[in-house]
Amino acid sequence: MLTLRLINEETERVIRGLEKKHFKDAAEAIAAVQATDKQRREAQQQLDNLLAESKKKAAEIGGLMKQGFREEAEKAKALVAELKEKAKELEATMDEAQRSLTEQLCQIPNIPYDEVPEGAAAEDNVVVKSNLKECDGTDTVGNWTTNPVVEAARLPHWELAKKYNLIDFDLGVKITGAGFPVYIGKGARLQRALINFFLDEARKAGYTEIMPPTVVNAASGYGTGQLPDKEGQMYHAEVDDFYLIPTAEVPVTNIYRDVILDEKDLPIKNCAYTQCFRREAGSYGKDVRGLNRLHEFSKIEIVRIDTPEHSKESHREMLDHVEGLLKKLELPYRILRLCGGDQSFTSAICYDFEVYSEAQKRWLEVSSVSNFDTYQANRLKCRYRPEGSKKPELCHTLNGSALALPRIVAALLENNQTEKGIRIPKALQPYTGFDVID
Repeated sequence: MLTLRLINEETERVIRGLEKKHFKDAAEAIAAVQATDKQRREAQQQLDNLLAESKKKAAEIGGLMKQGFREEAEKAKALVAELKEKAKELEATMDEAQRSLTEQLCQIPNIPYDEVPEGAAAEDNVVVKSNLKECDGTDTVGNWTTNPVVEAARLPHWELAKKYNLIDFDLGVKITGAGFPVYIGKGARLQRALINFFLDEARKAGYTEIMPPTVVNAASGYGTGQLPDKEGQMYHAEVDDFYLIPTAEVPVTNIYRDVILDEKDLPIKNCAYTQCFRREAGSYGKDVRGLNRLHEFSKIEIVRIDTPEHSKESHREMLDHVEGLLKKLELPYRILRLCGGDQSFTSAICYDFEVYSEAQKRWLEVSSVSNFDTYQANRLKCRYRPEGSKKPELCHTLNGSALALPRIVAALLENNQTEKGIRIPKALQPYTGFDVID
């Protein structure tokens, strides 16, 4: 969440940032936070004064008793008791103000960086790079060309999955419901190959692998900002008040909740493979066909904890890492800088990676790489102690998909169709053990 220091010292910038993110009634929300904070601080000041007076009067009682002024001592005792009762009332007022303040802050999103473009929705995102020959609005254009495909045989991945017996969507419906596919034979091996490939590439890039739980408590959900913002999109085990994770970002980042790190240990670089669970309420139509949008899927996440001074460099390194994976998979891709209105609740800046679906003639998002600045760290109380300083400061947190598997699989199947079958990219062949699906 936003810090009170930022809100109070740079009020206008915060309001402008929230408006850029299309947060409704930004000025009113910030004014309400400041009013509650003022109430809390005034109560704190009154309590401090009252406690100081109570301490002073309590110290006088012994002296009065020694001097034989018993009546005065009793009056002092009565006053101290009265002050203690008032202190309890003020403490209750402070607690309520703090609870209300935290609740208000949790409802306010992060503010975007200056380089985040203006815009309300996905159509306002800016394409900053692509490896396609033609892509409107790109700054960098490569020379990716499609693999030799017989045009009549260019099938969508759900038909290819059925043709080669790779994925059974109907069986998933039988076992669980829509959005829970069953991978079979070479389909399952392709999934496993991608998982191992992505983890190995992350290890080579200096990431430490974590195997976290896929079920978290509410505190973890609040720590990374999924709660309360995305509560309706998470599967909730109500009896135990646990949540199925929507991404490994949640458990991995929460490793550093209530932790003070040493600056020399930063940046921390973790990666994790997990199953991810999302209700995807309200999704329908062509966007949910096949692997396009699932309720359960596999994903490798990269997470960094860093200093404010180095976090932008970390972000660039993460973007380069994800781009390198797509290059090795020989996929057509583009990179978008998201506009303010299309950013997540918690991010300060976010880049999406999309791969082109040759059969569907559309772009599919496969990764989001975000810098959250101090927003998550403030919720998590994730801090570091700068060298030569005793006072800890808030870290910056970053994460990204590297990569989410369903749409990668869809793109691999659709873009690599040949007369002899589906070609496996060279970098992936040592992991699959086969070079073609036929």
